[in-house]
Amino acid sequence: MAEKKELFENRSVFKAIMELSIPSVIGQIVLVIYNMADTLFIGMTNSDELITAVTVCMPAFMFLSAISNLFGVGAASVIAGALGKNERAKAENASSFAFWGCISLTLVYCFAVWMFCDRFIDALGGTNQGVHSAAVKYMKCAVVIGGPATTMNTLFSHLVRACGCSVQASMGVALGGILNIVLDPLFMFVILPAGNETLGAALATAISNLCALVYYILMIAVNREKLIISVTPSNRILKNDIPKEIFKVGIAAFLMTMFENISYAILDKQMAFAGISAQAGVGVAKKANMFAHCFVRGMAQGVLPLIAYNFASGNRTRMKRVVYCSASISVGIAGACTASCLLFSREIISVFIHTGGDSLSYGSQFLKILCVGAPFSAFAYTVITFFQATGRGGKSTVLALLRKGVVDIPLMFILGKVVPVYGIVAATPVTDIVCSIIALALFSRFICHHGHDKDCFPR
Repeated sequence: MAEKKELFENRSVFKAIMELSIPSVIGQIVLVIYNMADTLFIGMTNSDELITAVTVCMPAFMFLSAISNLFGVGAASVIAGALGKNERAKAENASSFAFWGCISLTLVYCFAVWMFCDRFIDALGGTNQGVHSAAVKYMKCAVVIGGPATTMNTLFSHLVRACGCSVQASMGVALGGILNIVLDPLFMFVILPAGNETLGAALATAISNLCALVYYILMIAVNREKLIISVTPSNRILKNDIPKEIFKVGIAAFLMTMFENISYAILDKQMAFAGISAQAGVGVAKKANMFAHCFVRGMAQGVLPLIAYNFASGNRTRMKRVVYCSASISVGIAGACTASCLLFSREIISVFIHTGGDSLSYGSQFLKILCVGAPFSAFAYTVITFFQATGRGGKSTVLALLRKGVVDIPLMFILGKVVPVYGIVAATPVTDIVCSIIALALFSRFICHHGHDKDCFPR
């Protein structure tokens, strides 16, 4: 703990950010690559129906991330803040509450998907018969069967990172991603007969997430004293405002992920009217655009404990330096990704779509539109993470809803009428720009009032 205290309090800001964020960024890159692996290998079938099937399932699958973020991000903020005040017992109880809350809600969600699988897929834009049948296989395996392992390994990554062990946290993420990349072609083209490519992709995802969960369980068991993570059920996990503080912070992460999935589901649904080629193109473009976001998410996850610790301990000067430095890095990398996508959009999309038809053309144009918002999204996401780390659930929730849900969904319908098909996609970068402006205003006001060093600022 002395080493972690030195990291949080005394090490240079840049070095501390790099130590906490680089493993997290690498983990996010691997996560994005393995998310792309399904599309990459399914693209080898030259079937727009199969590509679309995986695309329409993604919001339902990513809702599992919303559940794990609700408890994981919330608990990470509480744990880091408790450590900043030397409240070890509170940190342990927060991790225990997060564990039991996450597994309970996950089981309820997986049961609901199993009961209403066909309705879920139709609602997500999978009404085409070929798309629907392939999507059912993916949904039942990856979401229903593999759901608990997916949420729990993500939860543990948040909890471990909150204790300052970013490398160990990211190793689990990387392990799951690498296994998925290896298992994808094995299940899709070797073990299962032709026609079951989506089932093979889902099996690879479920097994890789299960292996990542096993890694976290073993790692936490071996390092249980250092990590301050507990899963022991007790009435103490409901005291000391632990549930309230976790939900106050975690609800923003939950809503941001949930509405991101709803937004993408509506986007897919709108694209269904333009045909399978447009659906396949936008699905691939969204995944290709994820590269910029993976850097931002990794950076944000890495610095959240650092911000929370210094805010709770009263070292606001160090806290501000962390935010300014991490925001500059995130926006700079996102800008470089935007430039790359604008220059090489067709080459990037052709990695996933090999037919050279309308789906390739749509994907290339959609990527050029989506990537414009990356630098603005990077800044907004940094500010949202800042408010999560400082326990300002209201502000982070407002920004999360503005980023996905409140602005972009109405804009899809409005711009879709003005510029058919392409206007629907343009709603995303326009929303990113609006959200970043509001984020800057809220952040500046907060720093003016609460940016001065204190002995201990009540959370």
